Amino acid sequence: MVLVRFPDPRDSTPEGIVAVGGEPRPEFLSEAYRRGIFPWPVDGYPLLWFSPTERGVLDFAELHIPRSLARARRRTTLGFTIDRAFGRVIRACAAIPRAHEDGTWIKPEVIEGYCDFQRLGHAHSVEAWEGETLVGGLYGVDAGGAFAGESMFHLRPNASKLALLFLIEHLRARGLEWLDIQVLTPHMEALGAKLIPRDAFLERLAREQGRGLKLFGAEARP
Repeated sequence: MVLVRFPDPRDSTPEGIVAVGGEPRPEFLSEAYRRGIFPWPVDGYPLLWFSPTERGVLDFAELHIPRSLARARRRTTLGFTIDRAFGRVIRACAAIPRAHEDGTWIKPEVIEGYCDFQRLGHAHSVEAWEGETLVGGLYGVDAGGAFAGESMFHLRPNASKLALLFLIEHLRARGLEWLDIQVLTPHMEALGAKLIPRDAFLERLAREQGRGLKLFGAEARP
């Protein structure tokens, strides 16, 4: 495996770009996420690696579940699993049209890299099922005891939101108290997410890595 070293994320450009180039292979992804950096492909450029000056996080103690979502959660007949269909989830995330976006950053090479990363035990998915039909889900990365959410999709109302709540309960049960969402979106802000300075985020990340929480694994599943 190639030895990969990224610059200090505090030395990024004003836009948060830490490095340019490389590939979304496991050795790059492992080093990046452990240092608070994530890839974000942009058409026409070599692969860009980011660590924004402000980071989106969701503290579980500040989680706000709207009344309609709480009602949907009580009434749902969907089933939820972890790591049952990672490849299908990431491909669905790539295929779902999104408002105000033309195309997707989840390119074939990104899918291949994260699927390899998942096989090594570092990337994980949550699936929402209607019977045997995959109708929603999300995926992200275990950054050494902290979790970075990457993307979500849904084919039924609230399926991705309910998958997120399932993930939060899973992480809470293992001692984690927050989720890295990277970039704040209106949807996540409505759930209680916020922006914090990069230095504060990096301190949180280092603290979680020092705790050595085991977030996933057959023996750790609910």
